[in-house]
Parts: sequence; structure tokens; C-alpha cells
Amino acid sequence: MPQITTDIQDRIALVTITNPPRGYMNNETVQELIAAQKDLDANDDVRVVVFTGGVPGVFIRHYDVGEIRVYQDIARKAAAEGNTGPAPEPAVQAFYNVIDMWRKPSIAAVNGFCQGGGFEFALACDIRVAEDGDYQIGLPESNIGIFPGAGGTQRLTRHIGVSRALELILRGRTVKPKEAAEIGMIHEVSPGKVLDRAMEIAHDLASKTPASLEIIKDLVKPAPYRPLHEGLKMEYEGFAALIRDDEGSKQLMDAFLAQGEDINKVDV
Repeated sequence: MPQITTDIQDRIALVTITNPPRGYMNNETVQELIAAQKDLDANDDVRVVVFTGGVPGVFIRHYDVGEIRVYQDIARKAAAEGNTGPAPEPAVQAFYNVIDMWRKPSIAAVNGFCQGGGFEFALACDIRVAEDGDYQIGLPESNIGIFPGAGGTQRLTRHIGVSRALELILRGRTVKPKEAAEIGMIHEVSPGKVLDRAMEIAHDLASKTPASLEIIKDLVKPAPYRPLHEGLKMEYEGFAALIRDDEGSKQLMDAFLAQGEDINKVDV
């Protein structure tokens, strides 16, 4: 039974992740997500992608620990045979890296338990919106003797700072949605159905020009890790290329000039 379903409407793709009964992520989930992302990337009618969970009360509970134990046994056997070279990049981490730097904006509509590999996935998305409720968000891996291995130590630290991330990851402490928002782990808590709020944000993003959003992501996401002079050079070069080449930006600016002074409401 497929774990991933995709529904496309109004330039927005809704990707629902369903792996009953627990809602774990495993290698099958990852491979289906990789295939879905490639299809959506090739579809120019899709401007924004929303990810949500299909098991009631679960976004992605966490990565399947049973599968991690299998990997552990394989690694130990290889080491016993003298094969101790660098570990290859796991498919799950490679996929999260793709989502992180994808040209299309992504939204995690967190509708339940979102821990471990599930939260690492949400961290790779551009915007994280969570439904209010009695469930946990975070990185609990240290409770079973491991640590986040698919980007969690790096992305959470960049989102909320070293001190707070270290405390949470060392303790394996997960939090409820409202605390997650207060800390900065997610952007906001939706008092109603989180998918409604995620779609509202997605429609807002879909109304903008794809070229501008792609360049914004290229500039903003790596900004803390590059020298200021380099980032500024990339910014003005990108701006010059956009206004030279992108027809969508020309149409929106012409519409603004024709309609008045409210830059927040421009209709084309």
C-alpha cells in the first residue's frame, strides 16, 4: 500500500504521508517521498508544496527504530570484517537536504506527533505550522542512546540557537505545540485545523512569482554561513537578473503602478 498520496489544486500540491498504524517513517516512506518530489519539481504548474500526516494524530511519529537497529547490525558486521570507511550519506538526509534547498517553497502542516526523523523533515521545510493539541514535537533520540542523524543537530541549532538546541537535544526533551512556537521550533500554532492555515499560507505564496521566491530562498537560507560581501553581491546580481528576465515581476509592478499605493494588494 502506498504511503504517499499527492493532490494538486490551484498551483498547490498537498502531499499526505500515511504509514499506519503508528505513522513511522521508514526507507519505503523516504523512497516514495523522493519520487514524489521529483515529479512535483518537474511540474511547473505546482508552485508550493504542503506536507501533512495521514494517520490520525500523527505528522510523522519518528523514524522506525527497528529499521535503525537493522542498519546498526549491518554497520557492526562490516566493522568486524574490517570495513570502517566513511559512512555514506543516508537517503533520508539527502532527501531532507533537497527539500531544504528546493526551489519550490514547502510547508509542514504538523497535525500530530512530530518527533525524531519526522521533526527533522519539518525542520527542512521552509514554514512549519502546527495544530494545537496534546502531542509532542522535538528530537527525543538521546532517550534511546542515539542522536538526531538526519540534520536535526544542525537545523534546530540554526533555528533556535546553540544554548536552547543543546538543552533539548541532550535531554531528548520534546514539547507541545505552543511551547514549540514560543521556542521558535515552529512558526505558529493554528487554533483550528492546521491544514486550513497551511493552505492559506500556500495560496499566499502561490500568488507570487516563482522566480522571486526561488531567488529569495537561494539568498536567505545560506545567508548566515557566507560572508556578508558575498551575500550582498549575490543579492544585487540576482535582483538585476530577475528584473531583466522575469515577465511575472514586470506584470506585478505594472499592476501596482496602475492600481495605486497598496503594495500588499496587487491584482493581475
